[in-house]
Amino acid sequence: MSQEQNPNQINIELNEEIAEGTYSNLAIITHSSSEFVLDFIRIMPGVPKAKVKSRVVMTPEHAKKLMRALADNIAKYESVQGVINEDNSQQGFPLNFGAPTTEA
Repeated sequence: MSQEQNPNQINIELNEEIAEGTYSNLAIITHSSSEFVLDFIRIMPGVPKAKVKSRVVMTPEHAKKLMRALADNIAKYESVQGVINEDNSQQGFPLNFGAPTTEA
């Protein structure tokens, strides 16, 4: 019995390295008239320098679809897990991770 593939179905491959994922605790989004650039960064406590771990470039149309998909998934998550609390007390990037500040 042969399996016919639906012409609207996409076969997506996920190799082991990509399946492990990349942890990010900061995302910076920039855009031009033709594309959005999402830089995913991992900041570590006590380390003054952070590197971009992954960059995703997409069209404005795909960026808007991503925004809608994230909003939908967050709503579904919160309906099961409860509201995600946001710490709005810090302005800018939390670069010190709550560590004491020093003065020279």
